Amino acid sequence: MIQSMTGYGGAKGVCGGLSLSLELKSVNNRYFDCAVRLPRSLLFAEDAVKRRVQQHLSRGKADVFVTVESAEAEDLAVRVNQSLARGYAEAVRAVAEELSLDASLSAAALCRLPEVLRLEKKELDADAVLSALTELAETALADFDAMRVREGQKLRDDIAARLDRIETLVGEVERRSPETVADYRARLYQKMCEVLQSTGVDQQRILLEAGIFADKVAVDEETVRLRSHIAQLREMLETGSPIGRKMDFLVQEFNREANTIGSKCTDSAVTRLVIELKSEIEKIREQVQNIE
Repeated sequence: MIQSMTGYGGAKGVCGGLSLSLELKSVNNRYFDCAVRLPRSLLFAEDAVKRRVQQHLSRGKADVFVTVESAEAEDLAVRVNQSLARGYAEAVRAVAEELSLDASLSAAALCRLPEVLRLEKKELDADAVLSALTELAETALADFDAMRVREGQKLRDDIAARLDRIETLVGEVERRSPETVADYRARLYQKMCEVLQSTGVDQQRILLEAGIFADKVAVDEETVRLRSHIAQLREMLETGSPIGRKMDFLVQEFNREANTIGSKCTDSAVTRLVIELKSEIEKIREQVQNIE
């Protein structure tokens, strides 16, 4: 099954009081390009997430966004500066002895003194967070792949329908070609006779030369190659991705044959067929640009 390079996936989870969210989107690109945007505290997970994405996407531009939210109470820890508290207590006792004062000092009063208590952010469990992000990435990538398969099916159906139309146009060109060649030969022969009638050139030689020139406007070889390309592209539509680059190359061959037919044709009806043929080929080329 072919897959589109365009897709989206997302997942949410919780790890150690942290609410994690991972979103992934991609657009078409000639090569693989992945940018992972993480908070500074989670930069250690960038390579692991990028490797996961690369296992699912061979080419295309992917952007991964990771956001983190946490409850303030769960994110902070209370630390006691034991040495400073001890220093305060000893200083209070020294002042009480020196001035014969009451030396009682409650724990609550001590904790209210400057810098005895301080709030610190809890250290992240890097391994646990990395594991959680990896699981989120896999969940998001599952949605991402499912969307790309759906888009790929639509692309396949559209290209298949256009191939049918191209095959019909090729058939019409093949039907018109013998008439065009015969007409061209007759007109060329008539003109050569008019030009050479006074020179005494053999009529058989004139007819032979006219036939040689007329064969140059025949498009049999081009239509045979076009039919071969149509068959190859249909086979590719039934294979799995990545196949987009091969399709892109093959569509270039479609264009080459269509251009050759256009340069050879001298009939207005065939010219109109070639214009429509090139239009359908261009639409296929645009669709192929989105296939992985």
